[in-house]
Amino acid sequence: MAKNFEPENKLPNMIGPGTKIKGDIETNGDIKIDGSIEGNIVSKGKVLIGQNGQVTGEVKCTNCDIYGNFDGKLNVTELLSLKASSKLHGDVKTSKLSIEPGAIFTGTCKMDDKVTPTVAGNTDAKK
Repeated sequence: MAKNFEPENKLPNMIGPGTKIKGDIETNGDIKIDGSIEGNIVSKGKVLIGQNGQVTGEVKCTNCDIYGNFDGKLNVTELLSLKASSKLHGDVKTSKLSIEPGAIFTGTCKMDDKVTPTVAGNTDAKK
């Protein structure tokens, strides 16, 4: 009996320091960004922007931790966590928000426990 084998990806996708990407990213898993992205990100998992990370664009994900810089629109279905070193400029929609002292947040925030779930590949998530 043949069994379809699909390995579980326990490691997150990683964009390393010094890497610059212009374009959109879709993933079913987590992604850690220590480089620079100019474009949109859709993730079923967590998006982590590291201290050296810079994201400009629109991000739709389940959870998000920001240590670095974000400029754009952010749609988080569960928890957005702004760490002390973070700088966020833009519009946020999330269910839960955590802001550490020292974080910089300039923009708008709408909190709603009914944030639309984001699914990679779902055409509604790209609107």
